[in-house]
Amino acid sequence: MKAVILAAGKATRLRPVTLTMPKALVPVANKTLIGYAIDVLKGAGLTDIGIVVNDLESPIPQTLGRGNGMGVNLEYIVQAEQLGLAHAVGLCRDFVGDEPFCVFLGDNIFQDKMEKLFNGFVESDAETAIALGEVSDPTRYGIAELGDDCIKRVVEKPKEPKSNLAIAGVYLFRRSIFDAIGRIKPSWRNELEITDAIQTLIDDRCRARPYVLKGWWIDAGKPDAIVLANQLVLEDLPYTPAPEDKDQIIGKSEVSHRVLLGKNSQVIDSVIRGPVIIGDNTIIRNSYIGPYTSLGDNVVVEGSEIEASIVMKNCVIRNIPGRIDSSLLADNAHVVAAQRMPAARRLILAENSYVQL
Repeated sequence: MKAVILAAGKATRLRPVTLTMPKALVPVANKTLIGYAIDVLKGAGLTDIGIVVNDLESPIPQTLGRGNGMGVNLEYIVQAEQLGLAHAVGLCRDFVGDEPFCVFLGDNIFQDKMEKLFNGFVESDAETAIALGEVSDPTRYGIAELGDDCIKRVVEKPKEPKSNLAIAGVYLFRRSIFDAIGRIKPSWRNELEITDAIQTLIDDRCRARPYVLKGWWIDAGKPDAIVLANQLVLEDLPYTPAPEDKDQIIGKSEVSHRVLLGKNSQVIDSVIRGPVIIGDNTIIRNSYIGPYTSLGDNVVVEGSEIEASIVMKNCVIRNIPGRIDSSLLADNAHVVAAQRMPAARRLILAENSYVQL
């Protein structure tokens, strides 16, 4: 069975971060969103993976290459115009051939590794299997209504939902989905909706098997969702003792357990309370790093406090008054205090941003 990751979207809800960085490459706990998708697929034994991108010059193929070192074989499929999820799936027909295949949305992240979704699908009588997650506001999602161990109906953003089970962005299909896609019409958004193609299969009396996710799942489409995903991933970190390497923990520093410290990084006269993950070659001096924070490679934090935030690579945070909280700083962002004022800051910065406070 092959797999397809859809990563061609423009990610307008995550701007300005995604003005120069595809959403699939946004890091959560110092791993890209698409890296989590690849991990789930590898765990299910799917190593031949096609990634749908909007251009072969996209940073995604430039960053991931052919999957060397990741234990997978990557190919790239171009969706030059974003005409809907079903359109993107239809472009993958030559890649998957006649095999059953998985479709995985590249901006979703799951606690559940979904082994039971994948197990037995090839031998089953189902034409599709779909991961579903419980949500508090079903009107915002594509919703599945269940019958006797099957999905009897799917509805996109229903005004009066009959279920709270949202379609969570992981699908298993057989080649019958391509015929169904060929028979649907664009929606009011002028897009070919994957829910319409699935409903076509159901109307054809094809069995659609549900899989209800265990644990949390995040559609990481907005800054708040990215920050929440970072917190949830860090919360799941197993216990590790406090690092004690005297070449890395220097001066009057206090570092708790569940702090992962990268190569050549140093903590100087600072306090770090886990869970926290810190990349390579990062310097923390006279600062406080609070729980649920991820710092990328080559970051400098001096005279500042930060908590529950994502700081990507090559950022500088220096002498910021008050505590930075629940923030998202993209690559090369500089946040430097011009003068001290007692105020809290919440920052969402695009690549190469510079903020003086």
